[in-house]
Amino acid sequence: MAFALHPTTVRSLRVAPLDIPLLVPFGISRGALDMAANVLVTVELADGTLGYGEAAPFPAYNGETQSAALGLLRQAANWLPGRDAADWRGAAAEFRATAGPACGSAQCALETALLDAVTRRDGVSLWRFFGGAGTELDTDMTVTTGTPEEAREAARLIRRRGIRVIKAKVGGPGGTRADLDRISAILEAAPDSPLILDGNAGLGRSHASELVRGLRSRGIAPSLLEQWLPKDDLDGMRALGAESGWTVAADESVTSAADARLVARAGAAHVFNIKLMKAGISEALEIVSIAREAGIGLMIGGNIESILAMTASACFAAGLGGFGYADLDTPLFLAENPFEGGYSIEGSRLSVAHIEAGHGVLPRGLLL
Repeated sequence: MAFALHPTTVRSLRVAPLDIPLLVPFGISRGALDMAANVLVTVELADGTLGYGEAAPFPAYNGETQSAALGLLRQAANWLPGRDAADWRGAAAEFRATAGPACGSAQCALETALLDAVTRRDGVSLWRFFGGAGTELDTDMTVTTGTPEEAREAARLIRRRGIRVIKAKVGGPGGTRADLDRISAILEAAPDSPLILDGNAGLGRSHASELVRGLRSRGIAPSLLEQWLPKDDLDGMRALGAESGWTVAADESVTSAADARLVARAGAAHVFNIKLMKAGISEALEIVSIAREAGIGLMIGGNIESILAMTASACFAAGLGGFGYADLDTPLFLAENPFEGGYSIEGSRLSVAHIEAGHGVLPRGLLL
C-alpha cells in the first residue's frame, strides 16, 4: 500500500520480540525475572525516517506479558499506516481505545516510536521536546530480593560504581526478619547511603507496621517507602506515612491519571513514581500535571528496560524537570546491550545532553 501524503505519514509499523538476558535474576516481592522479555517497535515514516520504541512488560509487577504486548502491537500494525505520526496523541488514544489498559508497556512502545520518528526527522532531541528544563539526573541502583550476604555484596558493588542512593526490595521470602537483616547488611557495606525501600505492593498492613518498628529499633530511617501496601489500600498508605513519619511513594497505585487523582485526593502519598511503561507517555504527562497541582513529588522509574526505554524516560524526566528521584538503573542489570547510543552515565549521573535528535538510540546488527 502506497501513501502519497505528508512526510510524517506512517508507512509501516514493525514489531519483534526483544529478549535480553540478565546478569542476575531481578527479584521483587511477587516474583523474579532472569530474562527481559521485551518488544521492539519500529515505525517508518513516508520519508524513510525510522523511530524506535520498547515495551517492557513485567508479569510479576502487574501481570503484563510479552505475548500480550506483541499481540496488541501487531494489531496496531494493521491500522496505523496512513496516520500522521505528528498526531501521536491521537494515535495513542486510538490504540488505548482498542487495546484497553491491559498492557501499558505496548502503549508506551507505540508512543515512543512515533515520537522518536517525528523528533528524529525534525532534528529535535526528545529532552528538548519535553521542555528542555535540564539534561541530567542522579539515579539510584537496586538491590533485589536475596540473602543478606548477596545484599551486602550488591551494595558494595553499587558504591564502587559511584552510585550513592540504594533501592532495596522488601516483602520477599522470610518476612520482616529477612527484610531487616538484608537492610542491615546493605548499610554495613554502605553506611551513608540513603535507602529507598520498595515493597511492590507485597506487604500487608501488619507486616508494614512490624517492619517500621524493626527499622526504628535498628536506628534505620529510610529516605523513601515505595508502595509497600496493596495498590487499592489508600487508607493504609496514608496511615503508613503518619505512623512512620517517612516519605511514602505510590507506584502500583498510580497507573493512570484517574488513579493519580484518587491518590492525591486521599492524601495517600507524598511522591508519585512515574513509569512510562504503566500507561504510556501521554498519560504520564497528565499524571505529572496532577502531581504538580497537588504538590506531590516526582520520581521516574521503569520496569526491566534496555537503554532504549530508559533513555526515553531520562529525556522525559530531565526535559520536564522537577523529578527529585530517579530509578533508571536496569540497563546495568542486562548481560547484553543490543543498541547503540542512549544516555551516558558516570557514577550516578545520567546525561542526555549529547542527544541531538529523538532519543538517540539505534538497534545494532540483527535487530535492524
